[in-house]
Amino acid sequence: MSDRSELLDAVPDSLPDGFALFNTSDEVVVWNQAAEAITGYAGMELLKKPVPRALEGLGTAKDRPEELQPESHHLSGRGVFVKVQHKLGHEVPVIMRMLVLRDGLGSRIGTAAVFHPAENLDALPHGYEGEDGRAAASQTDLEDKISIEFEDSKRDGLPFGVLWIGVDQAPDLRKTHGVGACQAMLEKVEHALAQGLRPSEEIGRWGEDEFLVIAHERSAEMLGAQGRMLAGLARTADFRWWGDRVSVTVSIGAAQIDSDQDETLAKLLERAREAFQSSMSGGGNALTCAPGGKTCLPS
Repeated sequence: MSDRSELLDAVPDSLPDGFALFNTSDEVVVWNQAAEAITGYAGMELLKKPVPRALEGLGTAKDRPEELQPESHHLSGRGVFVKVQHKLGHEVPVIMRMLVLRDGLGSRIGTAAVFHPAENLDALPHGYEGEDGRAAASQTDLEDKISIEFEDSKRDGLPFGVLWIGVDQAPDLRKTHGVGACQAMLEKVEHALAQGLRPSEEIGRWGEDEFLVIAHERSAEMLGAQGRMLAGLARTADFRWWGDRVSVTVSIGAAQIDSDQDETLAKLLERAREAFQSSMSGGGNALTCAPGGKTCLPS
């Protein structure tokens, strides 16, 4: 019996992710070594105490919105992006999954949380943000999604890539017809692009002037093919302003996740941005695949 108990005690500290258990009073019951490393708080400081204010992002079940309280009995959700404060005072972005633990009668007996560090989204390369410096409203949601899906893909070895897309006519239209005309065109193009997305893909503004597509194609070649198809859809966007029809074309940079263990989301996005800039500098209406800045599958 003692061997079994020792094995169970050793399990939390063997996990690579932070792991915490809370009782029905939302006091910390288990706080593993990975959680200590991520937050700077030692288990002995927290055991049998409520979660400190600095770690409220990890939260407890009774204080969380219903959508963050998965009722399944396994940690298979996409997770949520939260920020906690390290004991030394700096902010730590983490991706967390939470499980409400229930007994056979359905009564809550505790909560489990599994979490690991996420990249600081403020450090990610973004697109043009407009003259007033305002990022598009949809960018925040996309930041959370891309961070979570990148971490999941890297951990599970799943395919992951991004398409960085800019409308070639946007800068000139802004100068000649103003911001309103440019925004109307971008909305038209985004709607056209969305028609070609697979169910697992996401699109959103990446800054005010550009788009980012999260894709899960199995290879760089397939990602490029998807980019080419989206470029064709963009050309079908029938945009008119005061009777004048504007022919729309897009420049695209495609980047697929690298199997290198040092791969980060920032590196992936930087490769996509460089590929996008290569498409733009070559005159637009092109798709460039990273690495190498090689123009591929011209649109």
